[in-house]
Amino acid sequence: MFFLKKIFEKYDLIILGTALMMTFLGMMCYYPFYKDSSFFSKQSISLVLSLIAYIVFSNISIKFYQRKRFVNLLYWLVFGLLLILFLVGSTFSGAKSWISLGFFAFQPTDLAKIVLILFLARYFSRKHLEINKIKHLIISALYMLGYFLLVFVQPDLGSALIIFGIWFFMILVFGVSKKYVFIFVSSLLLIAVLMYNFGLKDYQKKRVDVFIKPGTDILGSGYNIHQANIALGSGGLWGRGVGEGTQNRLEFVPESETDFIFSSYMEEWGFVGGVLYLILMMIFSFRILWFSYTARNNFESILSLGILIYFTTHFIFHLGINLDVLPVTGITLPFMSYGGSHLMIEFLSLGILNAIRKNNLKFNRNDMEKKEFEVIL
Repeated sequence: MFFLKKIFEKYDLIILGTALMMTFLGMMCYYPFYKDSSFFSKQSISLVLSLIAYIVFSNISIKFYQRKRFVNLLYWLVFGLLLILFLVGSTFSGAKSWISLGFFAFQPTDLAKIVLILFLARYFSRKHLEINKIKHLIISALYMLGYFLLVFVQPDLGSALIIFGIWFFMILVFGVSKKYVFIFVSSLLLIAVLMYNFGLKDYQKKRVDVFIKPGTDILGSGYNIHQANIALGSGGLWGRGVGEGTQNRLEFVPESETDFIFSSYMEEWGFVGGVLYLILMMIFSFRILWFSYTARNNFESILSLGILIYFTTHFIFHLGINLDVLPVTGITLPFMSYGGSHLMIEFLSLGILNAIRKNNLKFNRNDMEKKEFEVIL
């Protein structure tokens, strides 16, 4: 009992448990029932490494993440990695976004998202009394654009949108003047028109066109989403059964382990399975929100909310793409999508959240001991 009590105190089993359950649900979608596949075994190894990363980052003091030199070093280190991609990066699905070490490949873009959150959390926590000034909107936007542009030109439009979304929702949450937000959104619409005409590749333009006019090119640019829609609809209430999804197992749905994992999952688990995942995601999200609410200082509160925004933007964009309400951009679903790089970053971020929780528990315990001492006196 004492051992279990220590585990409950050291690690938050609500967040860790829901994250592991979502990971296992995703892994079942690419378990090799009928043919040889390395996806499951590779993801199992990635999960073990991710749990190690979770434990390591859980045991680093949250005060360490607040250090200016550390945060600045991380920001520019990742900036350098994104630059190096153009020299030694490996190309996958048309984007030069991977650094391969032979036995292991990782995507610096995944790390960039968490580092940006850490950087913005420190910046906003220091400037919270004057956050409504436009100069802080501009300064934070410049730091975001450093990552956004390097990711956009890979080209990885999906990850670039996530990076932008993290920054945009963080400035909304932390009290930037609504007037500036209106001006910014208006400017954004103008930039979007310019980007469509002069910045997007032809295949990216086709994806947007297919989104605006669905069904116009189901054998070309609209093929992926058309097959994903079939998979979603064929699951029914209870699903076809684990390992019985024809759209998934017969590879009619491209990227069924990553970009369209939710469609593959819904085909096999049905509406009930979809509700199960949504419940797990809600419990997971509200628990992080509670961390932010009970945080001891602005930095911990903002960092917790930033990590929540990271997960929810991935979640919303992925479901929007799979449900055909957003253009196809290639965005992973938290914990479920195949890939060791993003899975490790996801559990690493949970480790940072657990470090915040441990700091809160330590302060609460000290407060209780202080009150008990005062009562004795």
